[in-house]
Amino acid sequence: MKLPIYMDNHSTTSCDPRVVDAMLPFFTEKFGNSASRNHSFGWEAEEAVDQARRRIAKLIHADAKEIVFTSGATESDNLALKGVVEMYKEKGDHVITSSTEHRAVIDAAKSLEKKGVRVTYLPVDKTGMINPDDVRAAITDKTILISIMLASNEIGTIHPIQEIGKIAKEKGVLFHCDATQGVGKIPVNASEMGIDLMSFTSHKIYGPKGIGALYVRRKAPRVRLVPMIDGGGHERGMRSGTLPVPLIAGFGKAVELCEQEMPTESVRIQGLRDRLQAGITDALEAVYLNGHPTERLPGNLNLSFAYVEGEALLMGVKEIALSSGSACTSATLEPSYVLRALGVGSDLAHSSIRFGLGRFSTPEEVDYTIDRMIKAVNHLREMSPLYEMAKEGIDLKTVQWAAH
Repeated sequence: MKLPIYMDNHSTTSCDPRVVDAMLPFFTEKFGNSASRNHSFGWEAEEAVDQARRRIAKLIHADAKEIVFTSGATESDNLALKGVVEMYKEKGDHVITSSTEHRAVIDAAKSLEKKGVRVTYLPVDKTGMINPDDVRAAITDKTILISIMLASNEIGTIHPIQEIGKIAKEKGVLFHCDATQGVGKIPVNASEMGIDLMSFTSHKIYGPKGIGALYVRRKAPRVRLVPMIDGGGHERGMRSGTLPVPLIAGFGKAVELCEQEMPTESVRIQGLRDRLQAGITDALEAVYLNGHPTERLPGNLNLSFAYVEGEALLMGVKEIALSSGSACTSATLEPSYVLRALGVGSDLAHSSIRFGLGRFSTPEEVDYTIDRMIKAVNHLREMSPLYEMAKEGIDLKTVQWAAH
């Protein structure tokens, strides 16, 4: 076993060596522009792009013509929300989303609000799950888009997407799903789930960074978008710009590997996740699971360690790559907005750690992590007067702290 250990697979994954091998020829020998239609270099590049598009479509049970390449899920989310709102503004000005979405959706929604769009942010229950009845109740005759993520990047909770999709169809409202954390890890069927637009990316599934996709339904209904980038009309006019063929080839290979290995890989990763959870919670008291106990991504474990400060805990296990909160917001000292939405108090939210297991995680790494976490938590608690008081049976909520 080598140090450091990587346990942050929700923020990004390492590129699978088989993906790198698939990409390499497109940097040097097969370097053509896929839009060059009059010579063999262009044809070769175009065929690589078409093959990747077919593979990606197959993974989510879509048509290859419904896959639009973008720079990643953040761009896909922005194109979906802003492109739909602009295209369908005559029909209405109301968008429904959830309070625990990824920042790419929340911030895109906030930007739309500044332009007069009305946005409803639905609450979640204490496991982080959306109630489909809340979605139904929020729909008005002005609602043009519902945007709910497939699975949470922080707590791993998987939402009842199929039920929400059904409600959207009944009401004739477009349904966007940010499936970034779920595609390639759990089965996704865009048509069965009633999804009209879906965002996902390559670097969460052992592919390269800088390439993602937006699924855009072509029929029943045909979804139309106003593009955010104008240019040569690439990607059916929805996203202009020369396609990064090496990245697309890598994305296609990553997706192919996910399709082949998902059934066994998800079982193995979930087994390691359960071993990690049991190892930590059996040895330590006052450790709480954040998220749904069963409807959760196979590799996700988010725990709050009472009487311990999350950042101090991360510093105590520097040789293990972990995160507190979401990687995209970890520069802020605010407790995670996702955990707050679950009703987790700010003291526990500040003590939360997200473990992300993946394809290359091993049982040895899990056992090492268990051992280091137990030692680090015990060490920090020994220094904590709050933990001392709690052990003596004092209810900390009733303590009147003297002001200086």
